[in-house]
Formats: sequence, structure tokens, C-alpha cells
Amino acid sequence: MSFSKETKAEICSAPIDTPEYRKAAAYGMALFSRTFSASAVSYTTESRPAAMLYSEIISSMTGAIVEIRVKLTRRGGENSVFTLSVPDKNDCQRIFEYFGHSTSRPNLRINRANIENDQCIPYFLRGVFLVCGNVTNPDKDYHLEFVVPHKNLAADLEKLISDIEEIDTGPHTVYRKGSYVVYIKGSDNIEDMLAYIGAGMSSLSIIQSKMFKSVRNRINRQINSETANINKTAEASAKQLKAIEIISEKRGLDSLPDELKELAELRLENPEYNLRELGASLSKPLSRSGVNHRLNKLIMISEELSGK
Repeated sequence: MSFSKETKAEICSAPIDTPEYRKAAAYGMALFSRTFSASAVSYTTESRPAAMLYSEIISSMTGAIVEIRVKLTRRGGENSVFTLSVPDKNDCQRIFEYFGHSTSRPNLRINRANIENDQCIPYFLRGVFLVCGNVTNPDKDYHLEFVVPHKNLAADLEKLISDIEEIDTGPHTVYRKGSYVVYIKGSDNIEDMLAYIGAGMSSLSIIQSKMFKSVRNRINRQINSETANINKTAEASAKQLKAIEIISEKRGLDSLPDELKELAELRLENPEYNLRELGASLSKPLSRSGVNHRLNKLIMISEELSGK
């Protein structure tokens, strides 16, 4: 099941306690369905819980009969498309008028009379999200959107969300494939929106996903840093070993001062040691910078012997 489907199932499982909350949720579902007019009311979804809630809440609020058709898109019923419609034209007109809309005003706008107070707004947005909302899997991206069929509705929805004090976000609208898409970006903003409309577990899933990504990225950075340091140490060690071999072949290590001879022999015996480990292993321990200075002397001697 997709993350968006899981979110819708969670929203549908949350109780709607009062008549005014139910009316706000029903209105959000009806108004933002693909078809909502005095002559036709319909809605298509792949979410079974959303389909059942739409049928139940529209019927109970308006008395209309809602017809449900199911189309299986995969063998075994793993994926289904639910098409809900109101077959009786009189019922369609009753629903349209129940929510305060009139055929004399063909352009749909949000009728705030159906959202009686600020406490009704989350329930209204629940309904809107169920019929036209989607949220991306947080493991891939942070994106929540509402695909709205009408420009004025999209503008009203954008303003409604922008005015919510509990959500510190500025939604935006774009036109895409014949619809107006009101979208929210940013994990924090999406977490707040989902929690606001009753999808607390989905909000927590985004937080957990962010934490996992943060830990994974930190580990990757640490591994990359350690790998780079190992490669750097290996390259430096190879250069030092080559210099010591040149000195050994052309002059012999016994020609070196005691402190350089001891370090050269220690490097030959321990090619994997870093500077700190080399310094700690000398008869008279030496700092990293001191070891590096002596190794550079060995390299300079080898270059002189090679005529470089």
C-alpha cells in the first residue's frame, strides 16, 4: 500500500464527533470531487476507506443514494478503483443546494457557511485531502498536494491553508494537466498539515524517515571521510616506502642519521601505520608533525640520489 493510501486510511479511521464536523468533512469531499454540480455528483478513488466514508457521510447528511462501482485493476483485487455517483438528478440537486450552492452561480467557491468555526477547518480539509489529496512517500521526497479541478476553488483552498495559524507554511498553486495543483513542500510543513487533519501516525512516519536519513547520511559521511583518510595514508606510505627503497639500494640505510634510520626501518616493517602510530612506536616518541618532517627528509634524500 502506498504512503498516500495509508494516510487516507488513517484519516478515515479517525472519529468525526459532532454534526458540524461531519458537515464540514462531507462538504470538503463533495465540493472537491471531480464532479460536483446540480446535475451530477461523482467521485473516483483507489482508497476503499475513502470510498466507504464518502458514501456513508454524503448519504447520511443529505439523504441521497450513492451508487458504488468497483473495478479491479489487478488479479486478486490487490488494486481497485471505486467510482461513486449519485444516479438520481433530484438527489444531485438536493446535495448541491444542501451545501448552499445555486445554479445561478456556476463558478464553484468555498461556501464558508458550511465551516461553522475554526474547529471545523481540519475536518473540512480531511474531506478535501481524501478526494483530491496525495502525499509522497517520505523515503523519496517531501511533497503534499491537492489536485483541484477549478481555478477559483484552488485559490480559495490556498488562502484557507495560508490562514491556518497552526501551520507555518505558504502553499503554492501550479497548473498541471488540466488541473490546479495546490502543493506544500518541506517535511516540517507536511508533518504539521498531516497532524492537523488527523493523520498523526503518518506525520510521525515522516519524522522517523527524516531521522533515519540523517543517521544514514552521517554514517555515509563518516565512512567517506575514513576511506579518504585511509587512501591518503596509503598513498603517502607508498611514496615513503619507495623513497626508503631508493636510499637502501643506492647508499644503504646505515648511511642515514640514527633518527632517520630508525624511522625508515619502522616504516618498512609497518607500511599500514599512520603518522601518529609511527611516532608512538619510535624509541623516543615523536609528534605527527615531527614524524612527517623526518619522512619528508627521507623523500628529499631519495630525490637527490635519483637526480630529481
